[in-house]
Amino acid sequence: MWYLKVAWSHSHADEPIELYSEVGDDGYETRKVQLFRDGRLEWANAETETDLTGLSECPVGSIEEIDSTPELSASTISKEEFEDIWRQAGGPTGE
Repeated sequence: MWYLKVAWSHSHADEPIELYSEVGDDGYETRKVQLFRDGRLEWANAETETDLTGLSECPVGSIEEIDSTPELSASTISKEEFEDIWRQAGGPTGE
């Protein structure tokens, strides 16, 4: 597993501004948290999604691939940082 944070610079009120992902060895997201401009956090895992937050159906690209999109800024984060935002979002514990 590895952990990813992506900052998304845009002006869309209904889209997230930060995305946090837990990525499996196969390159697919296993858990995700999205932070919206109004401070709301939404989470998704294999069993639960919302209208705005779900796991990607495609493998996550590399940090360099993500950063090649001008409005995105990606970095790896620690498991602890991901778990902290996961708890803040209300995701189920024990995963």
